[in-house]
Amino acid sequence: MPGTNGQRHAGVGDVTCVLVIDDDMALRLLTRQALQGVGLSVEEAGDGQGGLEAFRATAPDIVLLDVMMPGLNGFQVCSAIRDTPEGEHVPVLIMTALEDVDSIDLAYDAGATDFITKPINWALLGHRVRYMLRANHARRALVASEARNRAYLGAIPDAILGYDAGGLLLDYRLGPADSSLDGLELCVGKRVDEIWPTDTANKIRHHIRRVLDSGELGTFEYQLVLADGRHDYEARMVVSEEDKVMSLVRDITERKRAEEKVRYLAFYDNLTDLPNRESFKDRLGQAIDDARSHGGALAVLLLDLDNFRRINDTLGHRLGDVLLERVALGLKGCVRSSDWVGRASADRRADLARMGGDEFALLIERIQEPQDAGKVATRILAVLARPIELEQHEVFVNGSLGISVYPNDGEHVDTLLKNADTAMYEAKEQGGGVYQFYANSMNASAHERLALESQLRRALQREEFLLHYQPQLDLGRDRIVAAEALVRWQSPEHGLVPPGKFIPIAEEFGLIDPIGWWVLRRACQQNKTWQEAGLAPIRISVNLSGVQFRRGGLVDAMRESLEACALSPEYLELELTESTIMRGGEETIATLKALKDMGLQLAIDDFGTGYSSLSYLKRFPIDTLKIDKSFVDGIPGDLNDTAIARAIINMAHSLGLSVVAEGVETQSQLDFLRQEGCDVVQGYHISRPGPADVITLKLEEEAAAAFPEEFSKGTR
Repeated sequence: MPGTNGQRHAGVGDVTCVLVIDDDMALRLLTRQALQGVGLSVEEAGDGQGGLEAFRATAPDIVLLDVMMPGLNGFQVCSAIRDTPEGEHVPVLIMTALEDVDSIDLAYDAGATDFITKPINWALLGHRVRYMLRANHARRALVASEARNRAYLGAIPDAILGYDAGGLLLDYRLGPADSSLDGLELCVGKRVDEIWPTDTANKIRHHIRRVLDSGELGTFEYQLVLADGRHDYEARMVVSEEDKVMSLVRDITERKRAEEKVRYLAFYDNLTDLPNRESFKDRLGQAIDDARSHGGALAVLLLDLDNFRRINDTLGHRLGDVLLERVALGLKGCVRSSDWVGRASADRRADLARMGGDEFALLIERIQEPQDAGKVATRILAVLARPIELEQHEVFVNGSLGISVYPNDGEHVDTLLKNADTAMYEAKEQGGGVYQFYANSMNASAHERLALESQLRRALQREEFLLHYQPQLDLGRDRIVAAEALVRWQSPEHGLVPPGKFIPIAEEFGLIDPIGWWVLRRACQQNKTWQEAGLAPIRISVNLSGVQFRRGGLVDAMRESLEACALSPEYLELELTESTIMRGGEETIATLKALKDMGLQLAIDDFGTGYSSLSYLKRFPIDTLKIDKSFVDGIPGDLNDTAIARAIINMAHSLGLSVVAEGVETQSQLDFLRQEGCDVVQGYHISRPGPADVITLKLEEEAAAAFPEEFSKGTR
């Protein structure tokens, strides 16, 4: 049966095609009978040219070829067959009566597989042909196997190195993309200690012995420092022959770098290059184990920057990150090995970490007494007290430090961190810029904060809040033109709680937003109530938290609040801090313009205490600046406060803004502000904050003074 492109494979049960080329018809007939007798299919050709045509037409599995033929002789036909792609591997059996050595050489030179002499032993011919077919099939299978193996090896990215039992490099093959081991051709025949560094050579020799002894796969890694830097390799070694091994070597440098990066991201802070919280906790755990085994004490210092949030909001996150980098650098200087922290004890160690946000932690091991940690804390606070230059800005960052000591304040990681955190909050309660050692009494304060948080949540549900109002006096007309709404908490457990007590907790636990919206709605309702009572209309001034301002849908929420109580927008003023309006860029401007387009009044509260440039006043649609109380306290005696207050008033008026001075408590302050042209004042000298009835009474008194006859008749 014809084959295809010489790809036939003879085997048991296969019908294999044999092409017989001979000019002797009788010999062809005898050959056919002999071959068909053993189950082979036979095609015939009577001369050389016909044989080539029959070969192309039938693609036989084997060719029996006579030498002496008219035209093309057997040697020429054999050569022609070998020159074709399909005839390259087909077995060719030369049938010849020539027995001289030259003829035999010519047959093999022409590409013959074997030869058989005439007269032919017909009984053995079929078996001889079948044997040649089996041999050819095995050869083809071997060739195919070698081709597959070459393909497999070509697909392997690894370099392959062969060693003998003594560590002699026998041969090698580099991976298709591996150039880091170029030059191995000069190393073949050399021992590993002549090729690699000593530690690498020892490792390779060790694994050669282990793999040869056990017969198992050996895997190990090593490093080499090459011209282009450090390279990491993974080697897998197996027995290849007796007393020989094959080592597959892969360059894993990029993988190692990726692993190192993942490890870095898992345990280090990318901004400051300091260990992160998880790394610090792990390090603290090791230090506790060491202290428990060998005795001694250690200290945990927890630092929180006091006014980082305001600086970050004012200058933006980019400069906020720069500030954190500068702080981290300063803290590293406080604990460097050349400092006294390192010199005080030969064994002492200090570890610094960024715990997240603007919080840092410091571990000091093997302290002799707690005050050692206090000395470090003093040094840290001194570093933080120095001004930091951020582009065109000079900023000051104070910090609050809490210190817990092992074993007095806890014997476990979480306990020491929790107690240091409690001490840090106690330092903040003292105004910041100080350090505080943990004391058991602080737990009561911490529990009180948690209890207040829970009570605040219930207060929102039970509407335990109320508003007090502080009037604002227009100095030009000597009449009340506005009132600032100030929230109070009427707690069943604590009585009337001032905002300074619960507002920080509300901000910390995410409750300032719902409280702020409650204040806004209640203040608008109260202002509408005054108007419906026939009193002179005034503005109600409400503080808007940064959380409320940044929340989506602010403009719609404002509109709904005003519509709910039917209050005209011109009678509502929103007070925002500098840091709030400085955050967000064009989005902030768009929100402020939308609020202004509604008819609302916009004021900047606590003006002068931020860290921003005054250029934003020209960009934002602001109506009023409120001079912070800290600048009013010293006037008119303090020259600096006087100069600042005067400058703010003049600057605001030049920009077409009105000015409100907060915290006016004396007649001399009022006289100075009136003289300098301040528009509006508020403070204890005018009126303390009080319930709505206080404003109602003052508005009625003003109306009675302006219209005595109408009030004497009980009408207006």
